[in-house]
Amino acid sequence: MRWVDIQEIAIRMEELYPEADNVNLRYTDLRKWVSGLPEFTDKPDACNEKILEAIQMAWIDERG
Repeated sequence: MRWVDIQEIAIRMEELYPEADNVNLRYTDLRKWVSGLPEFTDKPDACNEKILEAIQMAWIDERG
């Protein structure tokens, strides 16, 4: 899994963190959670705010 796998990451975030407030989360936390996934193989610092925002929006959609 890489940073560009937005939808797949959002699904995993919902599976692992169903109680997390995904609307008001800190991007530092999201980056840590994503880079900590066992199936994550990308560089942890190879993302930016735009990617993290896209993951957050996909996660919100996944929950809804």
